[in-house]
Amino acid sequence: MGSQAKSTEEINAYLESLWLERGLAENTLSAYRRDLTDTANLLQALGINQISAAGEGDLLEVLNDRQKRQLSPRSTARWLSTLKGFYRHLVLQQKIVVDPTHQIHHPKLGRTLPSALSTDQVEALLDAPDVDTPLGLRDRAMLEILYASGLRITELVTLELTNVNQRQGVIRVMGKGNKERLVPTGEAALDWLARYLRDARPELLPAGGPMLFPSRRGRVMTRQTFWHAIRRYAVRAGIQQKVSPHTLRHAFATHLVDNGADLRAVQMMLGHADLSTTQIYTHVANQRLKNLVLQHHPRG
Repeated sequence: MGSQAKSTEEINAYLESLWLERGLAENTLSAYRRDLTDTANLLQALGINQISAAGEGDLLEVLNDRQKRQLSPRSTARWLSTLKGFYRHLVLQQKIVVDPTHQIHHPKLGRTLPSALSTDQVEALLDAPDVDTPLGLRDRAMLEILYASGLRITELVTLELTNVNQRQGVIRVMGKGNKERLVPTGEAALDWLARYLRDARPELLPAGGPMLFPSRRGRVMTRQTFWHAIRRYAVRAGIQQKVSPHTLRHAFATHLVDNGADLRAVQMMLGHADLSTTQIYTHVANQRLKNLVLQHHPRG
């Protein structure tokens, strides 16, 4: 077996153990695979033909290469976390004796507050699709669900009919790590969903099927397809800042916190494993209050 094939085998074994032990989502595993494979390729260019044979100095060379390419500190921190997990696994499996990442420290990260749309901007975005067409009505229903429930884009495009209980007003979501949660959604979103199911879905999916929001070709929609759709609607709505599906998730959480929602309830609806992840929205709300004072107080 060639050295590069050995690296691939080691990476595959690690990812399989992660899937078995922690049930990580396919997107997360793909990101880990990408980071580890890129590292193996860079190490090979340095003459290190097997990823498990790398020493601290070799990995510092790879880190230096990332810095020369001006990759973001956040991207580098994620990459280093992936490497640390991988080499810890090799130590526990007694494949190596010393963890080469032990003395390599994470880059310092500033707190990045998510960019939240105002309620007026959200309304303009929701109004952007042409609801007289099946695709426009589908997109309006998707945007309404996204804003009313704070779903991740993958959670949204993979929804099936059986995931939605219109009578109780809840959506059953399979989130990261295959963790299931029930998320309430508002009456406006449910009304648009009912209209879409009645008037548009039969045209988009005449043969029927389990998927809630099919593509124009009657298949499962990709995340990229809906991401591009949101960008078009943002331009149509006159929104200058960059908008993505995650922007509506941020708006959902920020507007809840702005209006006094309990942080633990927001955590449950977002599907965050750790409350500290949700706490960033208190900083968003505080920053918005500060900006209001600066703009409107006579001594601001």
